[in-house]
Amino acid sequence: MKLKFDAKSTALFVGGVLFGTAGVKLLSSKDAKNAYVHMTAAALRAKDCVMDTVTKVQENAEDILAEAKQKNAEREQEEACEEGTDKEAESCPEEA
Repeated sequence: MKLKFDAKSTALFVGGVLFGTAGVKLLSSKDAKNAYVHMTAAALRAKDCVMDTVTKVQENAEDILAEAKQKNAEREQEEACEEGTDKEAESCPEEA
């Protein structure tokens, strides 16, 4: 296997090494760290906001489920009274 060294490939390699070295220096600077802290703080605030919204949605869903179950129980009771299959006569409304 023969290795080929041409000016373009060598220049690209050297440029990549220099760019990578400069990038590491830039990303590890104090200013970059400060920016990371601010971005992370903003992400945590966003997470808290989303979690508050999720909690409210869950509470509303639980309320809807409880009301739906109660509505179904009332409907079953009314149907049982209409059919005369209710064992407890006092739970049925009196007819006029």
